[in-house]
Amino acid sequence: MQRILQPGLADQTINKSRFIALAEYCDDERAIGAMLRRMATEHAHAHHLAYAFRVKTPQGLVQRFHDAGEPSGTAGKPILQHLEGRDLVNVCVGVIRYYGGINLGTGGLARAYGNTAKMALDAAKVGPYVEMQRIRIALDYAKLDYFTRELGKVGGQLLDKQFGEHVTVIATLPADAVEGLVKRFG
Repeated sequence: MQRILQPGLADQTINKSRFIALAEYCDDERAIGAMLRRMATEHAHAHHLAYAFRVKTPQGLVQRFHDAGEPSGTAGKPILQHLEGRDLVNVCVGVIRYYGGINLGTGGLARAYGNTAKMALDAAKVGPYVEMQRIRIALDYAKLDYFTRELGKVGGQLLDKQFGEHVTVIATLPADAVEGLVKRFG
């Protein structure tokens, strides 16, 4: 399995219709909704926003697509096929279409949406998927910088800090590194 490390963007014009695609890491449906709302806001005058996503959940892999008013199977499905073909997880690809006045036909639409999604995925930085786990840990103030450095070494990310008697840290890190880090700092 693969995941997106850095987003990819693509923009092309086909028979006067402009297609803009964004491929981005999204680890849950809330993040997907936020990404799609951001795209819709940035392109408020666009005619269509088709998308597909694949997200790994505790219940299994969830994948969906949306044709955004285009003929059934001509927009979202070709996008999803590229996600499946590359075995990408925790990813969403949205493709904006500004209609240019020339009908592309169902085959032309499927190729346009699919190829624009492929271009965005090609532009994205992709790496191996690593199962991540979220932890909450209380630290002495003196250990915060050291914890942050060690977290970075294992590929983790600091999500939140709450200051009180101790610093309560919420972080995400590879599941196989949790036990070692918690033993050292917990």
